[in-house]
Amino acid sequence: SKFLNDKWMIKNGFLNDVQEHKPWWWNIKVQKLNLSAPLILLPEVSCQKAIEILQEKGYDQAPVVAESGLILGMVTLSNTLTSVLAGNAQFSDPVTKVIYDQFSKIGLEDSLGKLSCILENDHFAIVVHEQMQCSGNGSSFMKQMVFGVVTAMDLLTFVSRNDKK
Repeated sequence: SKFLNDKWMIKNGFLNDVQEHKPWWWNIKVQKLNLSAPLILLPEVSCQKAIEILQEKGYDQAPVVAESGLILGMVTLSNTLTSVLAGNAQFSDPVTKVIYDQFSKIGLEDSLGKLSCILENDHFAIVVHEQMQCSGNGSSFMKQMVFGVVTAMDLLTFVSRNDKK
C-alpha cells in the first residue's frame, strides 16, 4: 500500500512531486537552509559522555558516525536519559545502545518539498553529501558525509523569514 502513497514515493525518490499548488519554497534546494555543521559522536562514546557533550554544546541530538564514515543512527538527549533511567542502558554503555537506527537521509540538492514530506513522519532528517574517496591503489568509492541535521523548526524558520507573500 505504501507504493500507492504519493508522499512515500516522493520521500523515497521513486516519484517526482506532482502537487499542482506548491508553496513558493517547494522547489528550493535543502542547501539554502544554511545549516550549521553538526556535532558528531563516535560509536564508542559512553551514554554518560554523550549526555555531557550534548548538554555542554547545547544540542538535543547528534548523528553517530563510525570512523569509516558509516552513519549508524541518531542519539537524542531525551532518549538517552530515558533509557538510562528506565534501566535499559547503563551510563557506561556505548551510545550505540540507545541510538535511533531508523532515520531519513536527504541530500543538499534535494528540494524542501521532499524534506517537508519526510518531516511529516520523522522528527528530523540527516543531510548528507556524497563525496568520492580515492585510495592509493587507484580504487574509489562514494562516501556519504554528514552535512547537518534538519528539523521541522529549521524548515519553518526558513519559510517564515523568507515568506514571499
